[in-house]
Amino acid sequence: MKIAILGSAGMIGQEILSQLNAGSGSGLEISRLIACDVISTPVSGVLAQRTAEVVGTVTEPSAVTAVLDQRPDCIIHLASVVSGEAETDFEKGYTINFDATYAMLEEIRRLNASEGYRPKFVFASSIAVFGPPFPEVLGDDFHLAPRTSYGTQKAMQELLVNDYTRRGFIDGISLRLPTICVRPGKANLAASSFFSNIIREPLAGKEAVLPVDESLRHWFASPQSAAGYFIHALSLDFSQMDHNRALSMPGVSATVGEQIQALKEVAGGEAVALIRKEIDPVIEGIVTGWAPGFTAERASALGFKADADFVDIVRKHIAR
Repeated sequence: MKIAILGSAGMIGQEILSQLNAGSGSGLEISRLIACDVISTPVSGVLAQRTAEVVGTVTEPSAVTAVLDQRPDCIIHLASVVSGEAETDFEKGYTINFDATYAMLEEIRRLNASEGYRPKFVFASSIAVFGPPFPEVLGDDFHLAPRTSYGTQKAMQELLVNDYTRRGFIDGISLRLPTICVRPGKANLAASSFFSNIIREPLAGKEAVLPVDESLRHWFASPQSAAGYFIHALSLDFSQMDHNRALSMPGVSATVGEQIQALKEVAGGEAVALIRKEIDPVIEGIVTGWAPGFTAERASALGFKADADFVDIVRKHIAR
């Protein structure tokens, strides 16, 4: 199997490569990896000698062509502008999060017409495609009503994946990711960044700002689980699904207060004391428009698995 990862140098891309090197998805025989990102992708282990690298953005036709010229059997599309940046830079969000995907799918459609090329296409969507008012737990049939440009862009891409699959150009699936927590490294421009900051920074002995009320409930997955979703999708028979190829991934529902309690259980009160509450109405306005929890019945029935609880998520971060 030849696999292309768009956004391969990012957090989830790197976690996917790490797990594949460690033997996750051991039933997969990866003959070639095409790693595409705006910066060079670090690839080690057994995959290093099987990797072809493409440095460029998905908005550049030359980069997309360089990927598709190798006719990958499966394309994992992770490349995206994050939520906060998509909200503050409207044009950039639509250019990268919608226009680039549409152009790539059109090129695949052209190849399908000329030679029958029909790859698996695994798209990284988001629970931001949903909007309030919410029930306590969202079922798989809850309607799409995004409240942000980012969520709108993800919903539009999901519909493209559905339609291009229906027409036989790709064999697609969209994985609606929970908020990924705890993200390694530094804070990014995502509105959800604080969910990781209030765990990661205190664990490193640094102060963290909490911009929302502790009662806010949200849906989480560790980077390890998020990567596991994509690896599982590589071996999944998509014909088991109906015409709706978008799946809400399983996760952990927790309030910010429960996050902080999990931090206390793992690292003690000294870590919790480093969290400083400072409400940010803009961030709070965005994240209160995100869903608190899901049944994820369709995804669970197909074998996608979540973390055990938020303590498990904290411990996985420490073990990285």
